[in-house]
Amino acid sequence: MLMRTDPFRELDRLTQQFFQPAGTWTRPASIPMDAYRDGDEFVVHFDLPGVDPQAVEVDVERNVLTVKVERRPTHKADVQMQVSERPLGVFSRQLFLGDSLDTERIDAAYANGVLTLRIPVAERAKPRKIEISADTEQKQITTS
Repeated sequence: MLMRTDPFRELDRLTQQFFQPAGTWTRPASIPMDAYRDGDEFVVHFDLPGVDPQAVEVDVERNVLTVKVERRPTHKADVQMQVSERPLGVFSRQLFLGDSLDTERIDAAYANGVLTLRIPVAERAKPRKIEISADTEQKQITTS
């Protein structure tokens, strides 16, 4: 038997059970993530603990990137749960990508419950130097 010592967590759990139809899965508000720029790419990490890599979908349509995952129960259906705090079900997160990112070359990797996306900065958006030509002769412009 498991003992619980946090009365507020127990109250939250009971409230969820009371207002949620029996047999339905809970749904987290969003997938936690970190995002930062590293040189010529943006890196985004999504925390997906306990999610099978086969249950992860990453889609890009226009400039909207969608991560959709499904976390299923790891126990048999006929067990008597003592504590159930891990959210289960299908949930997703959308990111709106700027035009400066190259959505054709996104790299995705999944390891240790973390999905990492590397999104390169588009060539047209990278800073570049513009050469200035120095012409020592002055030219006259004539019109006819």
